[in-house]
Amino acid sequence: METVTTAVALRQHINKWKDAGEKIVFVPTMGNLHAGHLALIKHAHLCGGKIVCSIFVNALQFDREEDLETYPRTPEQDLKVLRDANVDLVFMPVHEEVYTQSDEVEVPNYSLNKEFCGKYRPGFFEGITQVVTRLFRLVTPDVAVFGEKDYQQLVIIKKLVADLDMPIQIEQVATQREDDGLAFSSRNTYLSPEKRRQAPALFSTLRAITQEIQHGRRDYEELENWARKRLTKAGFRPDYVAIRDAHNLEDPSYETDFIIVFAAAWLGEARLIDNMLLRVS
Repeated sequence: METVTTAVALRQHINKWKDAGEKIVFVPTMGNLHAGHLALIKHAHLCGGKIVCSIFVNALQFDREEDLETYPRTPEQDLKVLRDANVDLVFMPVHEEVYTQSDEVEVPNYSLNKEFCGKYRPGFFEGITQVVTRLFRLVTPDVAVFGEKDYQQLVIIKKLVADLDMPIQIEQVATQREDDGLAFSSRNTYLSPEKRRQAPALFSTLRAITQEIQHGRRDYEELENWARKRLTKAGFRPDYVAIRDAHNLEDPSYETDFIIVFAAAWLGEARLIDNMLLRVS
């Protein structure tokens, strides 16, 4: 495994592989790697080709609710994890390598950026679209792999790639969970032991909603209200619970084939997100 910190060194590796006809499969991360990331890398290997991972904490996607300086960073541990996972190349740039003064990147400003998580984290998805576009231009992957846990992000990135006509195949990987259902996340480290015991209630609440829908209920707004009350009773401070068309996060219609039930809620100092996908037709 090679590790590079500059765009120039990154391009040298990428160009050599592309000249040899290799496929480039990209897994972007912010480090502090866990089982969810390993599932992405495992899927990347199934895609074939050379595996490139980035470790870059993107300052543009942090707001006042979460201090950039306190985001967990474990670079030495992360590199060992990636080496053991047979990654070919790791890109670990500083801010200036990604956000160069001469590189102005214009990206679409979607209304979806300001809904759901975007409503409670102003500027978050604008930061996501900026960094993803820049990393895609640097790495020029054939395939990029993202997890379903950050579902709103996944929908926005798919739209971004289509609208900017990027020749990149987006692969999505199911959410990875602890034995009690809690989705793996770097932010789980913010949970106290007591809050960690409460945390699986988020998953169980979403699962209860999906079971009701599978049994034929379609009063989505009532189910959302019920879920917010249940989470509050369980000690959470919900930002939102939503039931939407899984393709575009709009209200479900009679043509909707897949539904996403997703939520964000605070538990102590940790803001947890989770979702469940289900087929309805």
